[in-house]
Amino acid sequence: MKSQIKRSLKFSLTIAVITFVLAAIFTIVSSSILSGVVWIVGLLIVLVIVIIGVLFDMLGIASTAANEQPFHAMAAEKVPGAKEAVLIIRNADKFASFCNDVIGDISGIVSGTATAIVVLQIADLVGEGEGSTLQIVLSVVLTSIVAAITVGGKAIGKYFAINASTTIIFFAGKVIAVVENKLKINVLPKNNKKNNKIK
Repeated sequence: MKSQIKRSLKFSLTIAVITFVLAAIFTIVSSSILSGVVWIVGLLIVLVIVIIGVLFDMLGIASTAANEQPFHAMAAEKVPGAKEAVLIIRNADKFASFCNDVIGDISGIVSGTATAIVVLQIADLVGEGEGSTLQIVLSVVLTSIVAAITVGGKAIGKYFAINASTTIIFFAGKVIAVVENKLKINVLPKNNKKNNKIK
């Protein structure tokens, strides 16, 4: 029991640190990019950030909905991505936490910050100062649109995550296989007894 609590606390602390670092990086990068582009490009960047959040949310849900059985035969035949797909499903709690809580929440925060920057760009373009009526209206409208796209996108993503979980996780497994084999970056844990049983 104590070991489980210790592992849980260690994982939570690791996720918190990773979230802090990634949030800082994403915010700095997105703010730097947005400061040097016109507002219409800024809106496109906001849309890309939202889409990233939606896709990772879908991945996280698919990992908890997928069944590992279809991948065993493929893993035995050394099909690229099959073994990684099994690992994703066996570590669905951690994988979903990273996709939904880390990337998903960071995307939401960064998209909000990016939207605020775009609002200021538009207000400056038309000669309206900070705190003007136009800025307030733009802030409300754009924030509402971004929120609607995010929620609607995640709703659609959940549908596909549940009904096409095998296809989604297999694709994710292929991507991770490429990253691990070509770039030599370990993405998934492989050092416990449960994971070592994959044929």
